[in-house]
Amino acid sequence: MKKLPAADRAHILHLLCEGSSIRAVTRLTGASKNTVIKLMIDAGKACAAYHDEHVRDLKSRRVQVDEIWSFTYAKQKNVATAKAAPDGAGDTWTWTAIDADSKFIASWFVGGRDSECGMWFMDDLARQLANRVQLTSDGHKAYLEAVEGAFGGDIDYAMLVKLYGASPETAKGRYSPADCVGARKMPVEGNPDPKHISTSYAERANLTMRMHMRRFTRLTNGFSKKVENHAHSVALFMTYYNFVRIHKTLRVTPAMAAGVSTRLWEVSDIVTLLEAAEPKPSKRGPYKKKISN
Repeated sequence: MKKLPAADRAHILHLLCEGSSIRAVTRLTGASKNTVIKLMIDAGKACAAYHDEHVRDLKSRRVQVDEIWSFTYAKQKNVATAKAAPDGAGDTWTWTAIDADSKFIASWFVGGRDSECGMWFMDDLARQLANRVQLTSDGHKAYLEAVEGAFGGDIDYAMLVKLYGASPETAKGRYSPADCVGARKMPVEGNPDPKHISTSYAERANLTMRMHMRRFTRLTNGFSKKVENHAHSVALFMTYYNFVRIHKTLRVTPAMAAGVSTRLWEVSDIVTLLEAAEPKPSKRGPYKKKISN
């Protein structure tokens, strides 16, 4: 079976991480659509496995969490009438946790926006941290039970509840929310510092995700058709963001700022992860000639 050279693999993955759609990548590289999708899936699996294995004992002080919306196959209101909608069709939420100092995305989770998904997400975040942190979330009620279950009382936790005004007539029916007219800081657990009760860095990271992953771009046909592929694409981008992409303000990658990596990665390093996870080709057995009667 033919195999793409490592340089071609790196080129395809780089295009995907910089916002190109699957079909755009096929036009730019000449690779088939199935080849690009399979490469993205395999790379996403390798990146998720690397993060789970190597990202541990983060010495963060302040962590911000947020959720970003997208949809799979069809928007939630259209799933009931959609033809052959797969499992997971409808609203898809990506939960993210970012270190406010290093901008390192410590944890993420792709799923719904319910309490169960919140618990999965918070449990994973708690496993990544080495010490007590100050945590800030928005006013989503699922965080209350999830944070309590994952951290107990060993956390300084606060919510930043945004206050929205009435939507003008011209904005009704659009995806844009109403104008934010204020925010209320609500300490929930421990003794959080009011100066650092903020979700600005998490929200900015979500914007970066929308700009760098075609699946998150609004009002296009580049949305995910399968929730599994959406999760693999997110895992690939998170590794790219943490280890490859230099943060403009920090002038290093978030992984270097967080002490997770000592060097600047290239996309070729992601290809190396992918190749290390691939099964080794087995040796062919002896050829047995068929004897006809």
